[in-house]
Amino acid sequence: MQRLQKFLASAGFGSRRKSEEIIKRGRVRLNDAQAKLGDKVGELDKVYVDGNLIESIAQPTRIIMLNKQRGVICSKNPQKFGATIFDNLPDPSTNWISIGRLDVNTTGLLLITNNGELAHKLMHPSSIIDREYLVRARGNFSEKIKESMLKGINIDDKKLQLTDIVLGVKQSSNQWFTVCLQSGKNREVRNLFDYHGLQVSRLKRVRFGSIFLDKDLKEGQLKELTSNEVDQIIENGI
Repeated sequence: MQRLQKFLASAGFGSRRKSEEIIKRGRVRLNDAQAKLGDKVGELDKVYVDGNLIESIAQPTRIIMLNKQRGVICSKNPQKFGATIFDNLPDPSTNWISIGRLDVNTTGLLLITNNGELAHKLMHPSSIIDREYLVRARGNFSEKIKESMLKGINIDDKKLQLTDIVLGVKQSSNQWFTVCLQSGKNREVRNLFDYHGLQVSRLKRVRFGSIFLDKDLKEGQLKELTSNEVDQIIENGI
């Protein structure tokens, strides 16, 4: 059993808040009765919206958190690397979709879902979502470079820009950084550092919006978000 609002949201009628409005306006019937807020739907129930039968209970939205390891790609086509993030996901028959990508040498947080509409929404440029990375790089960093990274540079007609950069521990010729940006352009962090003569040797995403990588999750491990966590993402975004 699941709440009617959640069923309508997962069936493509917008957020649960929008689904509540549809119910309040009297557009929904549950079996032979007018639907009301708080109703629950089971496998044998029939739901009608504006007189149209919603044929079956939509597959509930699922989101998996993966700590991606180095050497694994985000494509379903293994190509020359042989290993993809989709190799060890649960329920292989499910059409899993990666919410954004990390390049083959980048590790850390990836979110994977069975909800294509949600994935598209969160990946769309209009969804301004903070992404936070740990970076280890070799080279001479300066206040001038920091200002340039925050102001942004143009490469191949694309603007690459950090929203924040904080210096961390320095190890010999290597310097650790914590950086944030609000776009998902391919290799954006690496290209920004490379442009300024800094060689990236480690890159790990630790946050996507409000979702932080679980510190207990080792590289290559995954966990599924709870239904409450998924509901929050559907309702409010990342």
